[in-house]
Amino acid sequence: MDAPPPQEDCRPFVQIADYLEEMGLNSPRVLQADLERGFLLLSDLGSLQYLSAIERQPRHAAALYMDAIDALLLMQAKGVNVQGELPPYDAALLRFEISLFHDWLCERHLQITFSADEESRWQDCCDALVENALDQPQVFVHRDYHSRNLMVTDLNNPGILDFQDAVEGPLTYDLVSLLKDCYIKWPVEQILQWALYFREYSGAAAQLERDYFLRAFSLTGVHRHLKAAGIFARLLHRDNKPGYLKDVPRTLAYIVDIAPRYESLHFLGDFIRHRVLPALSERS
Repeated sequence: MDAPPPQEDCRPFVQIADYLEEMGLNSPRVLQADLERGFLLLSDLGSLQYLSAIERQPRHAAALYMDAIDALLLMQAKGVNVQGELPPYDAALLRFEISLFHDWLCERHLQITFSADEESRWQDCCDALVENALDQPQVFVHRDYHSRNLMVTDLNNPGILDFQDAVEGPLTYDLVSLLKDCYIKWPVEQILQWALYFREYSGAAAQLERDYFLRAFSLTGVHRHLKAAGIFARLLHRDNKPGYLKDVPRTLAYIVDIAPRYESLHFLGDFIRHRVLPALSERS
């Protein structure tokens, strides 16, 4: 890994890699480190991402996802010992991430202006999403646990990448990143089956009522997808990386699908359906 110190700080990566190794999870091992110059020598997890493997051989998806959920359960169970050392996924960070949708996708990319009423209702929605995240049991959160950051490995599958931004945060965040992936979409019934399997075997989730757990999972997904859609637009305008824009409609479709079930999301679902998605279509 070559991560120039002016742009990247390798220390969080090294710290989280040590934590994951102690948990018995399969992540790159730091063999040598020169933190002052930003060089790390890492063990290799191969080149086969979950996403590529599933696209090639869809019949393997069920087994791969069970491995990924089991690894997540282990991460949260063993992560209890170190999660207090991680930065908190606090209200300020949660609100900043939601704002990426508003500022980068809507205003910067689509040039959508919020009326005073829309702005007020948007803030109400943000309040509900932040409250949902903070009310959940707080656990070790990878923060980007999805099909492009999981590698298919022969032993101790999956290999886990891109964990340097780990935080202490909401129970359902990594689960929703995995099951409501921005890069591949599964049937609602399959998502529910996997989510309830997680709940059954998670000590923290098993203590929650089923309806509360599923609501927390759904609203956390809305937060995740607002954040991701905003980041995809930011990657274009700030970093000159347009390739992620094709994933925005899939990402926002999760919100449109779930919004009618929860009153706090009605405005957001209508706003995306009637203003954001048509504007995206016009620009494509």
